[in-house]
Amino acid sequence: MLRAELHCHSSLSYDGRDPVEMLLAQAEAVGLDVLAVTDHDEIDASLDAAERAEEYGLVGIPGMEVTSEAGHVLALGIEELIPPGLPFVETLDRIWEQGGIAVVPHPFQRSRHGVAPHISEETLASADAIEVYNSRLFTGRSNRTAETFAASRNLPMTAGSDAHIAEMVGQAVTEIDADERTPEAVLDAIRAGRTSVVGRRTPWRISVKQFGGGVKRRIVRALLYPF
Repeated sequence: MLRAELHCHSSLSYDGRDPVEMLLAQAEAVGLDVLAVTDHDEIDASLDAAERAEEYGLVGIPGMEVTSEAGHVLALGIEELIPPGLPFVETLDRIWEQGGIAVVPHPFQRSRHGVAPHISEETLASADAIEVYNSRLFTGRSNRTAETFAASRNLPMTAGSDAHIAEMVGQAVTEIDADERTPEAVLDAIRAGRTSVVGRRTPWRISVKQFGGGVKRRIVRALLYPF
């Protein structure tokens, strides 16, 4: 089993704080095997992290968190930026054209741009996997709803810390039964549903810190991208 962090943000995200060196170092320190940096509508830092991951004993997965018209989608295994604001289905098509996989994070959290309120269940089920444990939770209800949905559709499940500061990397982990220690094998195993999730709630004081750190940039971004 490989232990993976599939959802975290660097300082390139409008609400992130730390450079990729700190994310990589934290991933190594907490015993992870795989790291995907998934900045909001940015990819350069993730490409850098994926290229340098081997220095830290990690498998690097390039990707990003795309703001589709319906909400957020994690694009894992891509190397070219996907523009924000596209319809949900077109966003998935753009990910697949690059050979990547589409994972829907926090789908039932409207306040965090979850897609579920804006698309049908059938459309949601067309994604490759559903994030069923996001550690930035307050009640856990949306995580339970996501897990129930994924289980009912037999969809692969993932977890993510959704870390916006380095010390929270690894707070939620996806265990992946991959055939090899390579990006391609990791993505194949997720597609096949050979995953399990392990998660811990982000402490409330850290959640507040993460939220507060990006308020100004979040406001500016909301004005630029109202979808």
